[in-house]
Amino acid sequence: MMLEPNVLDKHKPYPPRRHCLALLAGAALGASPWLTGCAAVSPEEPKAAPRDLVFPPAPEPARFVFERAIRSSADILPVKPGDDLRRFVTGEQTLGEPLSKPYAVSVFRGRIFVSDTVSRYVRVFDVPRGKYSRIGDDEGPGQLIKPVGLDVDGAGRLYVADIGAKAVLIYDAEGVFLRRVGSADWFQRLTSVCVDAAGERLYAVDIGGVASDQHQVRVFDAKSGAHLRDIGRRGNGEGEFNLPRDVAIGKDGRLYVVDGGNFRVVIFDRDGNYLRSFGSIGKHYGQFARPKEVAIDRDGNVYVIDTAFGNFQIFDPDGALLLFVGGRNERDGPARYMLPSGIAVDEDGRIYVVDQWFRKLEVYRPAALAADGGFLGHIAGPR
Repeated sequence: MMLEPNVLDKHKPYPPRRHCLALLAGAALGASPWLTGCAAVSPEEPKAAPRDLVFPPAPEPARFVFERAIRSSADILPVKPGDDLRRFVTGEQTLGEPLSKPYAVSVFRGRIFVSDTVSRYVRVFDVPRGKYSRIGDDEGPGQLIKPVGLDVDGAGRLYVADIGAKAVLIYDAEGVFLRRVGSADWFQRLTSVCVDAAGERLYAVDIGGVASDQHQVRVFDAKSGAHLRDIGRRGNGEGEFNLPRDVAIGKDGRLYVVDGGNFRVVIFDRDGNYLRSFGSIGKHYGQFARPKEVAIDRDGNVYVIDTAFGNFQIFDPDGALLLFVGGRNERDGPARYMLPSGIAVDEDGRIYVVDQWFRKLEVYRPAALAADGGFLGHIAGPR
């Protein structure tokens, strides 16, 4: 038996929903201990979320813990002794620089990069150092026009897909502009980028458009900018795309491409040879309504954000559903989304989810990871 998520109910766009729904009976699960789903609480339920909001909730074993939401630079700045007392006495507030319209996220050793399409630069939340900065806002060749997709290589270099510039702009670990790859001659609607850990091979997604046949992943040498090959073409067959949205590199160099118009994830080897795909259009868990971005964890599990469902689903490397988290909701709160657009998983297994409507970045910690563990550990938890 499959259960339909309430988020797509035509008569009740935001109906009450349970915290957690078991998807299938144990026999149908293939004995998978992961396969449960967690949706955001409804507007009718209490507003205050428990401090340790876990997914899935008891009695299922917890896999992830909601850790914190970042809405502005103030959320990562260190708290000095006496700050709380001074604010209490004076009424002073630390507002920081808020997110305007966050789009995508990438993380490297505690440094969180968030593209902002309204502010037209990349925000850098350097959590270990307690510092905030921007990349791409200075006039010159490295100035961004409309940054969308992001990725970081193993040396901390940042790669930004700029849909306005129709190029990928590359910056060093300190945010200094290095070079750009591609141009208007190569891209129609550049929407995403990923790069291998060595910073050698760059994959850029061209979503094309309704009237275009240029629906493909373009592969470049990240250092020289030379075009190497293209992956896919417009269609709905094996290895073909209809409005591809994002690409990520998994274990053994496999590529996972979000094929938005075909409502699936398509898997290739590192050279672009088709392997398989999973997903379809529908209202059942494990299906997609508007898949947008994909991320891969160190175990090869696949995380897909769905803008229409307002959640993210987690699959094993071959596409078997493990878990879903979140739900579409018009009221803000932990794991409540209206327009989720970006997702990333860091070296410690923390999950980062961007929501454009609520202008926030939410962080989830693996339940097995201590609150003070990993790169974000020393300031983990909501402020």
